[in-house]
Amino acid sequence: MLRLTEYVNNPTVNSYKRIHAPVTTSGATWSPNTISYAGNNRTHAIRIPDAGRFELRLADGAANPYLLPAALIAVGLDGIEQKRNPAPRYDNNTYTNPLPPGTVKLLPTNLLDALRCLEGNTVLSQFLGQEFVASYLKLKHQEWHDYSTFITPWELENTLDC
Repeated sequence: MLRLTEYVNNPTVNSYKRIHAPVTTSGATWSPNTISYAGNNRTHAIRIPDAGRFELRLADGAANPYLLPAALIAVGLDGIEQKRNPAPRYDNNTYTNPLPPGTVKLLPTNLLDALRCLEGNTVLSQFLGQEFVASYLKLKHQEWHDYSTFITPWELENTLDC
């Protein structure tokens, strides 16, 4: 389910910096970066503390408050209709006891990778409309282009003389 919505949950360049941020000196952590679910465990993307209740821990504050629920409902309905397997539940603390590499899928490392996933997605196009998805992709690809063609102060300082 999450592979179908990460570009809606995390719609900006900075969203992926937050997802893949290193653990801080204080031990605080950021957003989960794996496609996994657990019981009452905040280190996974989906937390299921009680029956009939879940928390999506992935969405950031930049997520569109209208588009995010629509996308979640769409992929949820698709999962029910297609009887999709949600994969095993993991109750480990992913920060202190991570799963072995390859056990769960990682979220994209940047906005461009997420947009590439959306380009291959048929579920959201079916539910939200091909025109909407095409417009969203156009807008977000322009955002990525604007970001990736900007030379940062770090690049000027560290690579200009190479």
